[in-house]
Amino acid sequence: MKEYIEIYNNNKDKIESIIQNSIENLDKLSNEAENFYQKLFMTFPSLEVVYTVDAITKIQTSANIYSKYNDDSERNKSRSYLINKLNVKENNFAFTTPYQSSTTGTLCVTVSKKEGDKIIFMDFVLEKLLERVGLIDKHVYFSKLIKYFYFVTGFFMMILSAAAIIYGGFDFVKNIFHESLDIDAIFKPVIATTLGLAIFDLAKTILEQEVFFKSYSKDSKIEIKVLTKFLITILIALSIETLMVVFKIAIENYDKMLNALYLMGGISFIITSLAILIFLTRRKAE
Repeated sequence: MKEYIEIYNNNKDKIESIIQNSIENLDKLSNEAENFYQKLFMTFPSLEVVYTVDAITKIQTSANIYSKYNDDSERNKSRSYLINKLNVKENNFAFTTPYQSSTTGTLCVTVSKKEGDKIIFMDFVLEKLLERVGLIDKHVYFSKLIKYFYFVTGFFMMILSAAAIIYGGFDFVKNIFHESLDIDAIFKPVIATTLGLAIFDLAKTILEQEVFFKSYSKDSKIEIKVLTKFLITILIALSIETLMVVFKIAIENYDKMLNALYLMGGISFIITSLAILIFLTRRKAE
């Protein structure tokens, strides 16, 4: 959502100019003929809902008019809270800042135009509006296919993460009941839980960025942050595994301690590489 708002704010004058010019080329918005509103929705595919408010009483006088149906539940409700926040221009247009609609949950921008004693409000879906004016580029069917793929993959990874955590807990409880607590019985559940957490965190990021909110940012900070967080979780699991191996070798196979040293060296190399990556990323950001 922040990216959409940032794109809108950076191109606010252009977007407002396009909407104003398009509306001014139409008939009066206070024309309540049914075919006129259909024409309005055809002109603006990003338009979500239209309604009319009395400028004097500040009461909504029309239903919420959508492209395919009308909703009378909002009629006769006071819109004074909204009108009082309007910054009306000389041409009787007013634009709100982007906000999340309480009705549909979408990110919207409300445009209003005063005509006589009526104020016509139009809610535009921000994503479709930005796409319409060419500020973001999407192919509808391909985007839906990718979105569904990420949706299935993300939730499947969440299921796998839950399975890993449940396995760790089940294995630990089983060892307690069988009174066979040892190093393996303690460390294996920790490793399974840590890996489950890492997988869950990665799945959550995929769903957030690609399903519930598609990222269009060209900034690499998000990718670096996700990679860093994932690698840190994996390193914790590997470090625990290494510690477990060292303990087992020290107790049972002391002559193989050199192998444990190699493993510790590999983990140290990965940690050093990650530290260099974080340092260079922060230095570049500065």
